[in-house]
Amino acid sequence: MVWRGLTRLARTRYIREMRRLPSRLLAAQLRAGAYGAWEGGNPGAPEVGVTVPIHSRLALEGVLAGALEASATVTLLVSPALALLAPDALHAATQAGHEIAGAGQPDLPSALEAASAQLVQSWAADGLDRASLRRLAAQGLRPLPFPLGTPQPGQTVRVQPEHLGEQLRHLRALGYRPVPVRDVPGLRRAGPRDLLVHVYTQTVEARFAREHGVIDLAQRADAVMRVAPLDHAPAPLPLPHGAPTAELHLHSPRIVGLAGRGALTAYRAYLRSLKDVAAAMKTRPELQEAQAVFAVTLFHAPLEQGGFTLLPLPPARARLYGLGFRVLRAVYGTARPPSEGEPKMAWMTREAFLAKYG
Repeated sequence: MVWRGLTRLARTRYIREMRRLPSRLLAAQLRAGAYGAWEGGNPGAPEVGVTVPIHSRLALEGVLAGALEASATVTLLVSPALALLAPDALHAATQAGHEIAGAGQPDLPSALEAASAQLVQSWAADGLDRASLRRLAAQGLRPLPFPLGTPQPGQTVRVQPEHLGEQLRHLRALGYRPVPVRDVPGLRRAGPRDLLVHVYTQTVEARFAREHGVIDLAQRADAVMRVAPLDHAPAPLPLPHGAPTAELHLHSPRIVGLAGRGALTAYRAYLRSLKDVAAAMKTRPELQEAQAVFAVTLFHAPLEQGGFTLLPLPPARARLYGLGFRVLRAVYGTARPPSEGEPKMAWMTREAFLAKYG
């Protein structure tokens, strides 16, 4: 009866989602480490793994020339069939320092190794079913990490051959260091925590960002700030309740990774990111009316050193925020808690903030 009550459009969407379900379940298993899948490395390091799909000898030769001009090495995704057609070009890729990884069905990985004179360790999981992934695992090959749509430290991106030079320049302009996937610091086998982090960021954090209009200012490799425009001034800010404000949010995995590299590294990234916020305060229409900038955080010592005034939170709110921050540490796996055990509100007027950081 329920099916009969659905519109044709609703039925089509339902069928489409059901067809996608097996692939989504398989993707979740890979993110949790099934079949020995790789996971990205240090979220505070500037390295990002670059993978380039190669579908022809001409594309391969173009990528080698472009990478040489850019003084970069990358991971080339090559099918065994192409290896049989262009063994000399693959050998030249190995000589130039590129990583060779497999693509397509893993029927003849030995062809890749023979042509490139390189031990192949990884394979692109695109389009592979469980049987193919089992064949990969049986041959000691690991699925590559899922590429991201935007670069993140320690993760991987997929770049089309015709855009390689442009994208390498873009990555370096943002402070990233493009490398083959095998050279990403901290690259390791995925585990259940990685699936947990993915689900958390795609649901809890993504939903919060949508509902609160959070502006992501973390495009640079060492940027750690996001900012949300508010139409009010929450307590204990000493402003009228209806005063517009701007609330700072940290990029949690990024700050955890930077703090792991050292307190001074994280502090410098903190201060540089405040300049990003000041630029957004000047240019973003939704922040034009904000009368103050504030953050509720455990990392309030760097903000106090940067000129912010600290305000204690009401005890109930402090306990609630403290619980939330403990959950974040558990999700992102930081073993070192911040030196401050109690969250506080750090704030600065718009005029003072722009005078200092603008």
